[in-house]
Amino acid sequence: MTQYAFFKGGIVPIGEAKISVMTHALNYGTGCFEGIRAYWNPEEEQLLVFRMHEHYERLLHSMGILMMERRYTADELEHVTVELLQMEGYRTDCYIRPIAYKTDEIIGVKLHGLHDDIAIWTTPFGRYVENEEGAHVGFSSWQRVSDNNIPPRGKITGAYANTAFIKTEAVLNGFDEALVLNRNGFVSEGSAENVFMVRDGVLITPPAGEDILEGITRATMIELAREELGLQVIERPISRTEFYVADEAFFTGTGVQVAAIVKVDHRPVGSGAMGPIVKAIRNLYFDVVRGRVRKYRRWCTPVYAEVPHPSASLRAGLATAR
Repeated sequence: MTQYAFFKGGIVPIGEAKISVMTHALNYGTGCFEGIRAYWNPEEEQLLVFRMHEHYERLLHSMGILMMERRYTADELEHVTVELLQMEGYRTDCYIRPIAYKTDEIIGVKLHGLHDDIAIWTTPFGRYVENEEGAHVGFSSWQRVSDNNIPPRGKITGAYANTAFIKTEAVLNGFDEALVLNRNGFVSEGSAENVFMVRDGVLITPPAGEDILEGITRATMIELAREELGLQVIERPISRTEFYVADEAFFTGTGVQVAAIVKVDHRPVGSGAMGPIVKAIRNLYFDVVRGRVRKYRRWCTPVYAEVPHPSASLRAGLATAR
């Protein structure tokens, strides 16, 4: 159960982390966020935050797109997050949600001349897609937002109405998830996940120019596939029917982690079950995020260890920053 949040420059009880119904971000979607996972390693009795620095760097980039003041560095936000997790005392996998938002209580749609702030909260969290080992997906009738309307490379809160339309349509139609086409008719993503497919032993994924989120888990998959599994990885456009003839396919993302796609539009992908390449990537990924692969331990920030914390002056600055 969530007990605390970082809010208005300090850590407060979660019940005190409230905004007004007049808040600009609530009314106009003028916010951006990150999703970060922390994994419990029972052998070490340690909670490990996965690729936290990269997530906070991406948050700062999203804030720049929204013309927000970046008053905290990624390092400062990492320190706050570790302290917040220590106060929560989780001994299970959990999810971290930083959100930057326009705080003004006004009427008027714009980005400039407004104030903003950052809040962070956390919660225990398991699966995002329940059927991770064998998801059945369908192509959505909704189109992915493009870089010239709401940039998908920024995790902008207002853009996730698009995700909500896509996800709800998929679930109400009996699917676990959706695949989405972009303005050019090529595969972009899932509702909120990057996507890969395998053909003839080659791993293929849409490039950044196909209106995708530049996913941190996606980048992790590409590196692990090349460096550890010896796979060729190609970034190129993918047409809808190419998924019908794929040998294997899977979603990736902080929330979804690695979820095998075994059916697309009622057609089996490959054998209709999780394939050997997806299984190998999935097993490797879960070893990496729990700190069991020494080479990639640098991606895992320990929470319950002697880690640097903000100095008294930094804490004072965080407490008074607005």
